[in-house]
Amino acid sequence: MRTLASLIAAYLETGEYEKQLSPDTIKAYRIDLLQFLDFTEGAWADKVTLDQYIKYLNQHFSPRSVKRKLASVRAFYHEMEISGELDENPFNKLHVRIHAPQQLPRIIPDQVVQALLQTAYDAYAPGRREVLRDIAVLELLFSTGLRVSELCALSRDTFLLSNSELRLLVKGKGRKERVLQITTPELLQLLQTYYNAFSDEIQEQGAILFNRRGRPLCPQSVRRIIDKYIRKIDDASHITPHMFRHTFATSLLEAGMDIRYIQSLLGHSSISTTQIYTHVTARQQTLLLAEKHPRGKMSFSLQ
Repeated sequence: MRTLASLIAAYLETGEYEKQLSPDTIKAYRIDLLQFLDFTEGAWADKVTLDQYIKYLNQHFSPRSVKRKLASVRAFYHEMEISGELDENPFNKLHVRIHAPQQLPRIIPDQVVQALLQTAYDAYAPGRREVLRDIAVLELLFSTGLRVSELCALSRDTFLLSNSELRLLVKGKGRKERVLQITTPELLQLLQTYYNAFSDEIQEQGAILFNRRGRPLCPQSVRRIIDKYIRKIDDASHITPHMFRHTFATSLLEAGMDIRYIQSLLGHSSISTTQIYTHVTARQQTLLLAEKHPRGKMSFSLQ
């Protein structure tokens, strides 16, 4: 029988090159499986070892992380069972239910988004291409709800810009494809200015967004851009690229857009993933009811 380490390596290679799983998925699988390999010291795990591993995970990680890490190992064992590398799958005798507390998505207040964009626009002057890039990054995050990995993956072939619209051909999680269209004139003008300024790099490398060294932008660089303007507006908030995605979805839901359309825009496979935003909207509705209903302006007392 081949070693567990060699089978994990082959499994990851198959996922990357044959199944064409996304780089983020492969990275997560690699972290989880190598962590499991280290715990078992390279040996196949039986039910007792799995119970010990679950206990270890629960002591060191959040319920959400435990659930993901176990799912990675379970998927690997299932594949080994199908391929005949494993005679008996211990997961078949294991029944684990991990209840991860539901965390409401954190959104960015409107005034903070406006301050970020205004500060970036104020910093621009003709020839300041880095600032122009920063504005494009912030505008695209806010206006499209793209994941940061999807933003960085935009290319000449998926970023279709004309005078009347921008069409984004996005390949998201699980290679699920979707199309986003933007027609806001002011945003189109900004992106056309950006495209013209970086046309040489775009034509040469095929990417759309670049760092200061002229290489395609990575997620870490996007986070640094956001942090830079957060410091400029002297705001203590910790804002991540994914919070722009949450803000995008919540804003559309509060504006009355059907949740099915939002599901499509976000690229969610299941409506249940999108429905987490309804909890945020329900809270907003409660606040609005308290603020706007005329009963709040009346005062009575029992004598």
